[in-house]
Formats: sequence, C-alpha cells, structure tokens
Amino acid sequence: MAPCQLKGLLFDFDDTLIDWSGVRHSWPELEAPRLARVHAHLRDRLPDRQIDCKSLIDLYQERTIQAWSEARQSLIAPHMPNILFGALRDLGVDGDRLDRDAVMRVYDWKVIPGTVVFPDVLPMLEALRAAGIKLGIVTNASQPMVMRDAELAGHGLIEYFPDCRLAAADTGYLKPHRLMFEAALAQMDTTPGETVFIGDNPRADIAGAMAVGMRAVQRITRRVFDGGVRAVKPNTQRVFPGWENMSLRASLHSLDELPAILDNWYPDWRNGS
Repeated sequence: MAPCQLKGLLFDFDDTLIDWSGVRHSWPELEAPRLARVHAHLRDRLPDRQIDCKSLIDLYQERTIQAWSEARQSLIAPHMPNILFGALRDLGVDGDRLDRDAVMRVYDWKVIPGTVVFPDVLPMLEALRAAGIKLGIVTNASQPMVMRDAELAGHGLIEYFPDCRLAAADTGYLKPHRLMFEAALAQMDTTPGETVFIGDNPRADIAGAMAVGMRAVQRITRRVFDGGVRAVKPNTQRVFPGWENMSLRASLHSLDELPAILDNWYPDWRNGS
C-alpha cells in the first residue's frame, strides 16, 4: 500500500543532476595539474624535504586505483584527502609539518571542465521545492562533501539542497551500503516510505535505496558504467530485498517525466499532503 505522504527526494549527483558526457579528459589528466600545484606548494614550504612531482602523481594515482578496486568489493569508501596525505607520508613528507587545509586549498577542487547541469534539472528542483518537498544529495564520491559543495555552488545548485548533502567519503561507505541511505534519511528527517531516491546506477542507487524501503527512480543516461542491471539480478532477494517489486521502482529519460511517477505513488504530493 502506498504511503500517504511524500516528504523528501534524494538525488544521486553525477549523471543524475550533472551531465559528464562532455568531459574530454581522463581522471589522471584532470588530477595531474592539481597534484602539481600541491607539489609546488610543498616545495616552497618544505625546502628540506624535496619530493619528485611525477613520483607524487604516480603514487597517488596508484593508491586511488587500489582504493577503488577494494571498495567495489568491501563498499568501504575511498577518502581522497587521506589517499593524498598517505602518499605524501610514504614519500617522506612529515604529516605533522603539513597544514592540511592549506594543501587542500592549493589542490583547489571545483567544477570539472565539460560537466554541465542537465537542462531538465533546475525547473524540476524549482517545482519540487515549491511543493514543499525536502531535497537531498547522496553521492558515491571519494571527495568529502565540502569539496563537492564547490561544484554544487559552481553549477548553481547548492541552494536547493539545504537539508542533506552526503558524500561516501564522509559516511565511510559507498552506495548500495544501507548506512549511506540511512544517514541521508536521518538528515532529511524522513522515513523510507516518505522518501524517493533518484539515480542513474541500478545497483548502487536503485537496488540500494529499495533495500532500505524507499521507492526508486532510475535516470537512463547515455553513459555506460560498471555494475549495470545484470549485476543486480543474481541473488537479489538475499542482497537487495524488494528489487523484484516493480511497484517500488520506475525509470525515466528526463526529469520532466518525474511528476507523473510521483502522481502514481503519492497522488497528493503537489499540495504537500
């Protein structure tokens, strides 16, 4: 039986709100200039402890790949700053001599060139906010949310998400781990039955949300990622209870289709009841 009231919508970030299809550089190519700035910063402040820039870039990228490879099995979230400072430590930089906040300011995370807000996002966020629906973000990011907030601000989205903005790096777990969703529900002060999750990844977003009792909507995008629908189907009853219940999930190609889905699940959501 459908719950009587919709109170909150939780969104994945990348490829749900933000379109990455226009990014033309690989992740190592995007990271290298940031790490070069970190290297220059340390060279100026720690002249007695010189490290090679290429060694820093190579070790950081090796540790990042390793962390994500392990995370796909354990769902323990990689933590980008910890990876960076661990690499620096192993290259002989004394962590006690580092101002971590200063290093991260030099690293200067911001909007990734080539990413844009999907054109259907802002009108839908405006409509949902006008209906009194709480809005939140839950992202499988290794960057803490304080870093991803710079992207939200740069894309003009941060004002829509005052209630909940969670990165995996902050919770310690990746979706589909249930603690990611439970932490978001606690921030939103809503129950699973009062909350809908919208994301592009059928395993991390859709099956994960449904496993804690939320309804879920998959955004179909052009991007292809690891862990698609085929990865969800085996052992779904054991790992993702409720996945087989089609009444709890839907899909769309544009957020323009979302109101009709919500009308079906929560007939009175437009007037806040």
